[in-house]
Amino acid sequence: MPQEQEGSIRRRRHLDRSAGDTDDRGWTPLHICARKGDLKEVKRLLKEGMDVNVAARGPKSHGVTPLHLAAKGGHLKVMDELLDQGADIDARTKGACGWTPLHNAAKERKKKAIRFLVENGAFLPDDINDTRFNPPLHYCPSLEWAYEEMRRLQQDNSTSSEITSSSSEN
Repeated sequence: MPQEQEGSIRRRRHLDRSAGDTDDRGWTPLHICARKGDLKEVKRLLKEGMDVNVAARGPKSHGVTPLHLAAKGGHLKVMDELLDQGADIDARTKGACGWTPLHNAAKERKKKAIRFLVENGAFLPDDINDTRFNPPLHYCPSLEWAYEEMRRLQQDNSTSSEITSSSSEN
């Protein structure tokens, strides 16, 4: 094989029609399009009736939803569409860690995705070290950004509440 072709060959993932249109990771076409950030295809698949909360059944991605993958890639428009269509913002993967889309965004250091999820009500326990709901920090040190965003959002909300209450008193 010529050397220039060798470098251009990429591993391709094939959908398994017998497994309900999933690839070797257990991902559906909606998972794939959400991971790529393909808003047009995501909308089309959802319009055709694909479950917005479909969970992957692959051994390494058990329970991953399209929102997990969109958050991992930082695809805000896709995340917004998935949430508009009823995606579970706090969906958890199966296994020991039970990651949510917020954890995926934090692991990949996608600050805008973290902010978007926090502003849209993603769950964060009060304590960053709460391993019942958070992975150990050495797996996801960027989770600190999510807590900073949560504190900022709480401050903004309390400040706007104070302004509203003081202007209504006048």
